[in-house]
Amino acid sequence: MTNKYSRRGFIKDISFGAAALTPALSYLAACSSRKPKDKLGVALVGLGDYSTSQLGPALQKTKNCYLAGVVTGTPAKEKIWADRYKIPHKNIYNYQNFDNICSNPDIDIVYVVLPVSMHKEFTIRAAKAGKHVISEKPMAISVTDCEEMISACRKAGKKLSIGYRLRFDPYNKEMMRLGQQKVYGKPVQIDCANGFVYKDDPNAWRLKKAMAGGGGLMDMGIYCIQSARYVTGEEPAYVTAREEKTKPELFSEVDETVHFDLEFPSGCLANGTSSFNMELSSLKVKAEKGEYGLAHAYWYSGEEGNTPAGQMSFLPVNQQVLQMDDFAECVMRNKNTIVPGEMGLEDIRIVEAIYRSIASGKRERI
Repeated sequence: MTNKYSRRGFIKDISFGAAALTPALSYLAACSSRKPKDKLGVALVGLGDYSTSQLGPALQKTKNCYLAGVVTGTPAKEKIWADRYKIPHKNIYNYQNFDNICSNPDIDIVYVVLPVSMHKEFTIRAAKAGKHVISEKPMAISVTDCEEMISACRKAGKKLSIGYRLRFDPYNKEMMRLGQQKVYGKPVQIDCANGFVYKDDPNAWRLKKAMAGGGGLMDMGIYCIQSARYVTGEEPAYVTAREEKTKPELFSEVDETVHFDLEFPSGCLANGTSSFNMELSSLKVKAEKGEYGLAHAYWYSGEEGNTPAGQMSFLPVNQQVLQMDDFAECVMRNKNTIVPGEMGLEDIRIVEAIYRSIASGKRERI
């Protein structure tokens, strides 16, 4: 999603005098190729906006992992990233020679940050290459693809995690606690909405069904589905959904705005809205004994929360740092991640049911 705040600038390169240039570069190359102790190497696959503005900078702040390599289909980006982050040439790959990563001990984790349709291919290739995997959300374009990704990682004995950064955000964690522990009684109704006004390239991959799997629902609605699940601690059983499309010329292949109602076994009803044509980011819960919520639930930072007892207030965190550090720790200590592939699979199962309901005009079992 689009960050509401100015992007972090990259660290400027240090200039050396002509006389010192050659030995300095040799020294940097030697240092950069030396793997830090007690840290796992991460390779970012796909160097689009999210890798550039969020993950790359975050990996300069992580304590359990570091940016060891990159994979890109754009040759010009190779030099930019190599210069910016002092990545040795041997740790830079393209989509054709990616499988050679299997022989690179510097890289332990592959983070797939590609169009959704490519998540399955590179997750499976990474697992076969002996690397642990983080796949950005949404996990894949179908339940079948998700199942194949999980199976490939399990067969290779490698861990698979999904990039659900909000599971590490203190405000959203508080929403989980309030809901699952029924601090104000059982949740009765959840209102969740997430979206932005799409103003980017009309030919972008997010508007192509074959590459994105869907539109606002896949990209923005996945956050709403996640929050409804983690507030209740339950899995929805039924869904009723409808779609609105005010710009069919732009959203000819994918959904623009989707409204969906998720029914949970406890009786809680989650009313969700996803959109590529509205600015939305809220999570509100009505419980038996009070209401609570987040005014900016799905942003990278700046969440605001209210409960019957007052205002939520937590110190700011870098969600991506916490997410990647946690997965690295899971790998190092052989622990289960709290955001496994099975979690991503369930989200896509719900997404498929929502699309079925839109097509049928009926209430659908999930």
